[in-house]
Amino acid sequence: MNAIVALLMAASLSADAAPATAPAPADSDLAVQARDAWVKRDRKRLAALVDAARTQNHPLAGWVEYFDLNARLLEVRQPEMDDFYARYAGSYVEDRLRNDWLLELGRRRDWAAFRSNHTNYQMRDDREVACYALLAEHLSGNKVAPDAARAAWMAQKDGDDGCNWLATTFVEAGQFKPDWPWVKARQAIEQGRPRAAKQAVALLANKALDQKLAELQDNAGRYLTRRARTSPRNDAELTALALARVAANDPDQAGDVLQEKWSKLPKDLQAWLWVQIGRQSALKLQDDAPAAFERARKLAPDAEWSDDALAWAARAALRAKQPAAALRAIEQMNANDQREPAWIYWRARATRMQGDAPAARAQLATLATTPLNYFGRLAAEDLALPTPLPPAPAPLTADERRAARSNPGLARALLAISLGLRSEGVREWNFTLRGMSDRQLLAAAQEACDREVWDRCINTSERTKTEIDITQRYPLPHRAELMRESQTASLDPAYVYGLIRQESRFVLDARSHVGAAGLMQVMPATAKWTAKKVGINYDAELMHDRDFNLRIGTSYLKLVLDRFDGAQALAAAAYNAGPNRPARWRDGPVIDAAIWVENIPFNETRDYVRKVLLGGAVYAQILGLPTTKVRERLGLSIGPAGSREADISDVPPPAVGGNAP
Repeated sequence: MNAIVALLMAASLSADAAPATAPAPADSDLAVQARDAWVKRDRKRLAALVDAARTQNHPLAGWVEYFDLNARLLEVRQPEMDDFYARYAGSYVEDRLRNDWLLELGRRRDWAAFRSNHTNYQMRDDREVACYALLAEHLSGNKVAPDAARAAWMAQKDGDDGCNWLATTFVEAGQFKPDWPWVKARQAIEQGRPRAAKQAVALLANKALDQKLAELQDNAGRYLTRRARTSPRNDAELTALALARVAANDPDQAGDVLQEKWSKLPKDLQAWLWVQIGRQSALKLQDDAPAAFERARKLAPDAEWSDDALAWAARAALRAKQPAAALRAIEQMNANDQREPAWIYWRARATRMQGDAPAARAQLATLATTPLNYFGRLAAEDLALPTPLPPAPAPLTADERRAARSNPGLARALLAISLGLRSEGVREWNFTLRGMSDRQLLAAAQEACDREVWDRCINTSERTKTEIDITQRYPLPHRAELMRESQTASLDPAYVYGLIRQESRFVLDARSHVGAAGLMQVMPATAKWTAKKVGINYDAELMHDRDFNLRIGTSYLKLVLDRFDGAQALAAAAYNAGPNRPARWRDGPVIDAAIWVENIPFNETRDYVRKVLLGGAVYAQILGLPTTKVRERLGLSIGPAGSREADISDVPPPAVGGNAP
């Protein structure tokens, strides 16, 4: 038996035991030391740690060696990599280092070694590696379709060596169409990625164009005044890029300038610009966004729009109560997006707004069977259907529990997480879950639940398709303390549970990249302000203390809820994006609350609000509390402070009794 697996299994527990944390050997900090030495690029220290890990058969020796090899990847040769692959065959660290090595081989232009190493690469999720792989095939004499190369290049949002080299090679071989670099440049400008735009234009091998692009990226307004032209085509493309940059800051100004001065641009470029103007107007929640999208359609009826532009065209039309325009945008989406629950739901709502209730009901019925999805729940509520919690699956058997506990990848992941190597542990955990059945996923999730690694518990359980364990997906950690603090702050505990589940997945020491801390992910400045406001002694040292964090977090949430008159959607948006933004977002017409949420300009905040409200409804069912409907938590409509509810004629009133048929 492999020594690492043997040690992990020896340290594992019986199938019936369930401690709070995974046991760790006394020397388990070797891996942490190796990570720290890797950050410092202390190669001498890393070499010593590798020797120690091997001598002691350390359970995380693979990670120690990974940090060492990664730190000196520029000097490594294939035999050393092959030895590593053999020692840790099938593990996450093997595939992680293989990914790093493939990138290095691509940079070395060692295509024979690249192809050999790529054969056993499992994750296949690195876009630069994907570009290098196509390039290696092409340079080895194998046929690579230009469309496949273009798709890989276009999918890479940030400019990098692999995808840029792939595009350069295909351009020089005459296998890319002449306008493809401009298509990529327009996409990059739309996504706010100037480096990718620069690389795309550089493919045209025209230094004058490179210089003009640099000028317009530095100051688009000045470029339009001094250098912009409507012909030839290359100059027209640059003018369109400059106008798009203006639109990002002021879509109204861009629209005025386009009509007054640049109406002689080619129609396809004018159409693209009106799409950008419409998209930016929609992001700013301006009423004229649908008109800009309509201009684009009239100028170029068959033009392809980006996925993001189509989504915002649909949202703007829903906000403006223009169901026909919303349906046109949804029908233009790719097949995968049209199958997303969000767009199935909004297609149904737009259909109902047009007066076709039977067709709308049929569309909603396809979602109503998934009450653990935000849109599935809304669909069921719109149809006045019950939304029961799924039945509990059969209990896990001793053999199923034992198999999960003895899985070396899961054991290594839990050990790494317990040592503070959370990023490494989470990635190894997710890699190990690949290909597991529902029962195996439930058993793996239970291991995480038992050890109170709540993020792995929840996220793993959410992967199951047919067998759903609601106690894993919506656990109730810290119940007594959370109920106490919710009651003290006069808050709905189900709403608090839904918010914490989304904020931190109940990880006590969670810390975001911007510094938010603890269960309720409160920013230090916010915590200090809240403490002063409600009369609590603030202590930064206590931000990861469960009780202190709950007290500060619930107090702040109550202040935010009160500011927005108890509107849970507005308060959740404020908790995620700050209170000033939703205060601005609510200005304008009084609209259906679900449409208001759909038009939140930040993708993260939009998804956050949906999940918090759904979580609140589900937790209300689990806790036996009354407000189990998402629509009740949303409210019927949202508008400026003090406005009355709108007449939302296409939404039925909530069914009496919670889940009336």
